[in-house]
Amino acid sequence: MQKIIIDQEFWDIFPEVEIAVMTAHDVDNHNDTNVPDNLIQDANEIAKKWVPDDPISANPVVKAWRDAYRKFKTKKGARNAVENLLKRAKNNKGVGNINPVVDVYNSVSLEYAFPIAAEDLDKIVGDVHLTVAKGGESFTPIGEDEVEEALPGEVVYRDDKDIISRCWAWRDSARVADTDDTKDLLFYMENIQPDRKDDHIAAANALKKRFHDYLNIDINDLTFLNKDNREFVFSK
Repeated sequence: MQKIIIDQEFWDIFPEVEIAVMTAHDVDNHNDTNVPDNLIQDANEIAKKWVPDDPISANPVVKAWRDAYRKFKTKKGARNAVENLLKRAKNNKGVGNINPVVDVYNSVSLEYAFPIAAEDLDKIVGDVHLTVAKGGESFTPIGEDEVEEALPGEVVYRDDKDIISRCWAWRDSARVADTDDTKDLLFYMENIQPDRKDDHIAAANALKKRFHDYLNIDINDLTFLNKDNREFVFSK
């Protein structure tokens, strides 16, 4: 058994955050699924409701994440992943189809405006911590070969080997990224706005439902982590 553990160093900065976590097992991440052809295209259109104003930083969802990123050390230019999705939708350059799993969780991320990470469970080493980096921890981003190092004071997800997500929810590690051959997945989805608690619950349940309806996968371990419930146990 393994865990996601949210360390005290994180709560010292963000005491009101809630994180939805869940796992999916025996996934068949190929194209013979019931995922609607227009799922991601429709989600790109729905996403525009979250960013009607210019500049994009004036919209509450984006502003909240920009403000959060000012509270810890970040790589220059780093933005939360959901901002990048919403910006593409706003500019009519929405994300396209990738594979069934990615399309399903991207559709939820776009429609509800929350970042969602999906990591390959079989590639995670030991426990996962959401914590504050000491500096120098290694990280290899998706799509790149060059190894980076975390900054001192940077909020990160890490396992027992190295960083699996830099700048909190900016970029994921190539080592644990989900692929067409991934069978087991760990998801986490952060909410930094307490007044969006109902939206957060709805988004998590939408992800569960779409996995059931489109991929024939039942998710039974949805859990919400907060400062009073800091650990989530999962199995491969």
